[in-house]
Amino acid sequence: MEANQGHGANTEADPDRAAHDTVEAAVRAQLNKALGGVRGMVEAAVPTIGFTGTYVATKDIKLAVGTGVGAAVLLLVIRIAQRSNPQFVLNSLVGIAVAAFFALRSGKAEDAFLPGILLNAGYAAAMLFSIVVRWPLVGFIIGTVTGDPTAWRRDPGIVRLCSRLTWLLMLPCAVRVAVQYPIYLADGDQSGLLGPAKIVMGWPLQVAALAAMVWLLARGRTPIERGGPA
Repeated sequence: MEANQGHGANTEADPDRAAHDTVEAAVRAQLNKALGGVRGMVEAAVPTIGFTGTYVATKDIKLAVGTGVGAAVLLLVIRIAQRSNPQFVLNSLVGIAVAAFFALRSGKAEDAFLPGILLNAGYAAAMLFSIVVRWPLVGFIIGTVTGDPTAWRRDPGIVRLCSRLTWLLMLPCAVRVAVQYPIYLADGDQSGLLGPAKIVMGWPLQVAALAAMVWLLARGRTPIERGGPA
């Protein structure tokens, strides 16, 4: 009786937990929230498109940086005016600001893409490590729903599922590094290649990975065991 009362209290305190009865449903919802939906992914791509398109057309790195940063600021103003969550625009603004710093410091447009390459390499390494040590990062998404950040590790089936999902989440990062870093290292100004590569391998690749994850999740219905005070 006390345990049931504790579970009810948890549900009232966090209604999002009650919305998902399976591991698969919870992961799908949290991944969509993390990516910001279609709008969030478009907002992440627009500053890069502005920077690359302007530089390819004008070869003026300062103008290209101004266009990219200006696009991000405009998107932020729109979010603020609509009183909607600016998180993904802010992420994009920080990203383009860091890219601009690298490019302006060296005077080479291709250096604007180096932070993104390094960031993807770091993400891929972290996710691979988490899989190897059997603490796959996707598992912590389940922890945010159940209220117990590590209880999912007691179920080998959930650990295997989270490992597969983490592989799929890691794949776009690894592919971006494998394709873009050799281009970056090549002789000459490679920004004309790096820009389109970053755009094509940005949200389209992420959507493809998410679709694969949704397909994998749709095949199972693993019940969530919610933790909380007894």
